[in-house]
Amino acid sequence: MTARSSLPRSAAVAAVVATALAGGLLAATTAASASDSPASAAETRIHDIQGTTRISPLVGQQVADVTGIVTGVRTYGSKGFWFQDPQADADAATSEGIFVFTSSAPTVAVGDAVKVSGTVGEYIPGGTSSGNQSLTQISKPTVTVVSSGNPVPAPVTLSAKSVPSSYAPEGDPAAGGSINALPLNPRKYALDYYESLEGSNVRIGTSRVVGATDPYSELWVTVKPHEHDNRRGGTVYGSYTSQNTGRLQIQQLAPVSQQPFPKANVGDVLAGTTEGPLDFNQFGGYTLTARTLGTVTDRGLKAESTRPQRSGELAVATYNVENLDPTDPQAKFDALAAAVVNNLASPDVIALEEIQDNNGAKNDGTVAADETLKKFTAAIAAAGGPAYDWRTIDPANNKDGGEPGGNIRQVFLFNPERVSFTDRAGGDAATATAVVRDGRDAALTLSPGRIDPANAAWENSRKPLAGEFTFRGRTVFVIANHFGSKGGDESLVSHHQPPVRKSEIKRLEQAQAVNTFVKDILKVQRNADVLVLGDINDFEFSATTKALTADGALYPAVKSLPRSERYSYVFQGNSQVLDQILTSPSIDDFSYDSVHINAEFSAQNSDHDPQVLRFRP
Repeated sequence: MTARSSLPRSAAVAAVVATALAGGLLAATTAASASDSPASAAETRIHDIQGTTRISPLVGQQVADVTGIVTGVRTYGSKGFWFQDPQADADAATSEGIFVFTSSAPTVAVGDAVKVSGTVGEYIPGGTSSGNQSLTQISKPTVTVVSSGNPVPAPVTLSAKSVPSSYAPEGDPAAGGSINALPLNPRKYALDYYESLEGSNVRIGTSRVVGATDPYSELWVTVKPHEHDNRRGGTVYGSYTSQNTGRLQIQQLAPVSQQPFPKANVGDVLAGTTEGPLDFNQFGGYTLTARTLGTVTDRGLKAESTRPQRSGELAVATYNVENLDPTDPQAKFDALAAAVVNNLASPDVIALEEIQDNNGAKNDGTVAADETLKKFTAAIAAAGGPAYDWRTIDPANNKDGGEPGGNIRQVFLFNPERVSFTDRAGGDAATATAVVRDGRDAALTLSPGRIDPANAAWENSRKPLAGEFTFRGRTVFVIANHFGSKGGDESLVSHHQPPVRKSEIKRLEQAQAVNTFVKDILKVQRNADVLVLGDINDFEFSATTKALTADGALYPAVKSLPRSERYSYVFQGNSQVLDQILTSPSIDDFSYDSVHINAEFSAQNSDHDPQVLRFRP
């Protein structure tokens, strides 16, 4: 899970970002604005500041005595308040609300009629390199309270009818794919619709939760109950061109010390009215910051359990156990172990991702993980599972990415009562395993061994772990992976449309390397049983998956499931595939299960759901 900062932004940072935003693409807009004299109170309304594009026509200018009613106050994080003009203009593209960044806790209250003077800016959450859209705001404000106790402007209701089904316009090629300068079309595009309400008072009615409460006191709902829904209550992300437009992040304005944020799982319902200003932030984009928060109705979502493998079936699983190390509480080991036994039915082989070294994130050169694995396998046995054996290769210190000092790696667990491991000595962090002929069959030179570890594709990333297993006299090649993360990719609400996915470049190279290795096996033995599995960190429809499956070498087994059941992870309200098991052509009759035990729940033992495949070699 990625660490997040909730530090308040400074006016200085906002000014720098606004200046950067005003350059390049927006140079013409800024030049025109700069030539104008500061607007007077008589002529400047909030909708004048917001304008009809994502960028204020008054960016960088001083405004004086802008009037409105306070609709929300935030006293933590990015401190400030929202206020709104109760007299809207006739243009649906211009928002009537705006955020005022105060840096210190604001002294106004909801219902105050105020006059605000200050500098119009465009703040980019996450900075210009993030690709995020900007938030139009007033900074360095002077605020005068004219009266108190006024009614808050009536909210705009966000609903299945009001939010368009198309997500965003195509970015302007002349502007590097940006949509910043395009006129808003709120009746056609969801992102334009939300932008036309930036800073305004909005509400939702009873809505289904599609992203569980996270550690940062936020959850996701959908205002479109039938949009790519699945039987467990989530909203499935099925392609780059079919976005889930009804997703909306929910936070609350009240500090959690005063009002605890509710715990909700996917499929629960946020009942009643949730109302407040529409914000834009780094960690989810458009966010309803609730002044009034609905009540969570528990719909009783339960963790799934897969069926046990039959005597002639080999069960192989993959499970990202999220930076497991001996410094974690015993409760985490016990919970993960219970899941292996009770929810996964004790698979014969488990590829684990994110097993850390023996002292976790302590960065002292330790790379061995035997204590981690002893503690985990002991917990599995104590939970009633088999006495798993394991094989792994220790990485070179701090060369495989992940948490510094943690030295995460893939590990094979296997039940020696059901399956045997073929040990071929010599594997280490830097030595590549290869494919050779052993009689009529293929074999690995090193087992366990790493695939092409010197390849630049694996720089600062986990190298694939390959091993030979034998089940009922048949060799099965298993390749455990943990591809590069999506870190650095632009979000779905980027001002570039489509967003830039630069992390895909490395995963594409990694997939090509694994695909080449699988084809080396199949060249020697056409009917070899090969399983490629792990945290692929990419979707079943991605270029990464297409590269893995190139020339028919592999098949993504998750595609054997109905589209509504294809997911192993929930991110920003999208149920999506990151973890996969792919099969060679000889494995053409199998059962596959994405076992939903973590990703949909606010209480998680890992943020990934494990995958299980059963077949008869």
